[in-house]
Amino acid sequence: MDTFTPEKRSEIMRRVKSKNTSVEIKLRQELWRNGVRGWRIYRKDIQGKPDLAFVRKKIAIFVDGCFWHGCPVCDRCPKHGNTYWDNKISRNKARDRANEERLNEGGWKVIRFWEHEVMKDATSCVFKIREVRGEIDIN
Repeated sequence: MDTFTPEKRSEIMRRVKSKNTSVEIKLRQELWRNGVRGWRIYRKDIQGKPDLAFVRKKIAIFVDGCFWHGCPVCDRCPKHGNTYWDNKISRNKARDRANEERLNEGGWKVIRFWEHEVMKDATSCVFKIREVRGEIDIN
């Protein structure tokens, strides 16, 4: 059970930053530093509003917060209101799967990074993006 009233919880959730987070900025800076251009941010006309998108190549990139999307590595759970948060994170995961499925059906390639992956090694994330874009041949 949530410890806040629905109105108070709504007020708190509205304050949570969802765009231009430090993790997203770090990835964008690393892309720029490595000469990767042509991406757009927060395209509302693309299913799921990806954090980054290479529209012509049909590549959607999502940077998933470890808490908000239920990272299996970090396993960050709040001390209170576990039922509320379990339900919230389950809904987020279901929405992510549905968005990814629709994007794939539309011919999009989807790349997902966990927050901790970008923070630990943004260069590896850029390498993966370049690989999917066809800039790097690993064979």
